[in-house]
Amino acid sequence: MRKYVNHHSARVIGDRNWVIPFITSFIIFITLYFSAISGLFTSPHDGENLSFDIIPFAKSDDTSEYYVESDLKTSLDTNGSSKIGAPRFAYLISGTRGDSHRMMRTLSAVYHPRNQYILHLDLEAPPRERLELASLVRADLTFREVENVRVMSQSNLVTYKGPTMIACTLQAISILLKESSEWDWFINLSASDYPLMTQDDLLHAFSNLSRNINFIEHMQITGWKLNQRAKPIIIDPGLYLSKKSDLALTTQRRSLPTSFKLFTGSAWVMLTRSFLEYCIWGWDNLPRTILMYYTNFVSSPEGYFHTVICNNEEYHHTAISHDLHYIAWDRPPKQHPVSLSMKDFDKMVKSNAPFARKFAKDDPVLDKIDKELLGRTSRFAPGGWCIGSAEGGADPCSVRGNDSVFKPGPGSDRFQELLHTLLSEDFRRKQCT
Repeated sequence: MRKYVNHHSARVIGDRNWVIPFITSFIIFITLYFSAISGLFTSPHDGENLSFDIIPFAKSDDTSEYYVESDLKTSLDTNGSSKIGAPRFAYLISGTRGDSHRMMRTLSAVYHPRNQYILHLDLEAPPRERLELASLVRADLTFREVENVRVMSQSNLVTYKGPTMIACTLQAISILLKESSEWDWFINLSASDYPLMTQDDLLHAFSNLSRNINFIEHMQITGWKLNQRAKPIIIDPGLYLSKKSDLALTTQRRSLPTSFKLFTGSAWVMLTRSFLEYCIWGWDNLPRTILMYYTNFVSSPEGYFHTVICNNEEYHHTAISHDLHYIAWDRPPKQHPVSLSMKDFDKMVKSNAPFARKFAKDDPVLDKIDKELLGRTSRFAPGGWCIGSAEGGADPCSVRGNDSVFKPGPGSDRFQELLHTLLSEDFRRKQCT
């Protein structure tokens, strides 16, 4: 029994042999730790404290600088006002079934190597036509070399007067913002639109224009129109179905908005990059709020951008109420505008507008516009960037020169007349009123 106890005690004592080395190591560790801590916060020279850069929250009386929204606004304001040099445009050209060749004709008529272009054929067009459009763009040598023409691979279902049109436009804008940082204005056209002046005419005129001006025809919805347009609730099946169908009208009606005013106007716009960045980012949430409201609004393409710009303090003064289009309507106006033809040619020219709509496919008046207004005898309307020979019917634009050199023609003078009116004090008093 005694032998067993002595053996047990020896084992216990042996197990405690780790205690002394542990305590020793712990004391050394504590000493080194506090030495290191004191070394971090004291200077090796005379024990002076190190200097830390501390930004106090009470640095300025203007508390607005502490909000991220003000930083974004300042950044965009600086970008929009400091640009110099020749401008650049970004075009969206959209179409539906059977429009691929019309879209290519419009693209060729408004093409310039300085600009960016994106084409969208909606989901109603068969896959074969969408592939054909992409093949036509890919086969063009100039497009391949300059790399400024894109075809949207994702085709969206677009319902006339529905929010799917706005969704498609915002997607195209997002792509343009992501792919290129070198454009100043966004222009949306359809396959039934056509220019009435060359890109050199337009680029030359916009070279002397503030990069903060937005061309968007608008007016406030008031009176009986508020009840007719704002209270009905519509549903666009294109948001959730794969086949096109008409807008659905619900029996329920909603009250009028009180946090913002409603505006309407033309769906055809020319908007600045700065304003569209605001619409996409929406750092004060107004663009998203209004987008969600217009999801159930009749003719949302004729109201979304208009309502956003006129309810924002930074941008409402930049809105010029003109869509830069010549459009003819029946009297009284019907749902769609009149198709333009030869009899409308003089009226189009006298309007001084850079674009017109709508045109029937291959209408003879388009050939007249090509010949007399655009000087277009081959693929593109010639400009200062076309330095090749035109002898023997050759394409002068097959040889590219400096794309910032413009050769404006009579179209530029006509457009300057229109700008003189649009930028006058009397006309600008009507902004967002």
